[in-house]
Amino acid sequence: MDLSERDRHMLDFERACFTLPGTKESAIRARFAMSPASYYRILRDLLDDEASYRYDPLTVKRLRRDRALRRRQRIEGRRADPGSR
Repeated sequence: MDLSERDRHMLDFERACFTLPGTKESAIRARFAMSPASYYRILRDLLDDEASYRYDPLTVKRLRRDRALRRRQRIEGRRADPGSR
């Protein structure tokens, strides 16, 4: 299935969001008229969609790598926490 226009705009936004002034959350609200939580839920699904990878492989790879790093840090943080046993 091909990406919707909104999906393409989200990937384009992720490619360049670090160059925008202000916070990312306020830019998400202004540009997409949705809460950051909704945005990130949609983005998470986009990262698993091969059509996204075909549209912008570099951005999708970077976001997948970042997601894997955050996941790994959460898991390792739980193991390192002595109160979690």
